[in-house]
Amino acid sequence: MSQEDNSVGWFEIPVLDMDRARGFYAWVLGEELTEMPMGEDVEMYAFPWRYGAGGASGALIRHPLMRPARIGTLVYFICAEVGEAAERAAAAGGVVVQGKTRVGEHGYIALVEDTEGNLIGLHSQR
Repeated sequence: MSQEDNSVGWFEIPVLDMDRARGFYAWVLGEELTEMPMGEDVEMYAFPWRYGAGGASGALIRHPLMRPARIGTLVYFICAEVGEAAERAAAAGGVVVQGKTRVGEHGYIALVEDTEGNLIGLHSQR
């Protein structure tokens, strides 16, 4: 790994109901997800990404060995404005766990529980 690379290259968020989860994330983030054929018993839809761009990308995954959880690793999604994204999350069936909160010079965050029971973070500069 070079110094220009981030150490996280990929993440997966487990879901039980892929249609519900895709709808939630598409509404909150304003981005459509792309199907990644994985074979029998596994569904995966990737968040938008560009090769060579900074940051990590990932996908929603429905897999028999994975279950949604509110504990564990916390993934933050960059958005235009945290408060608006948190409101969209609530309107899409999620729960705002922590509303828009300033994190010093780093902007703002909010924490929401998605429709599957996963805790995710939202981040913006405003």
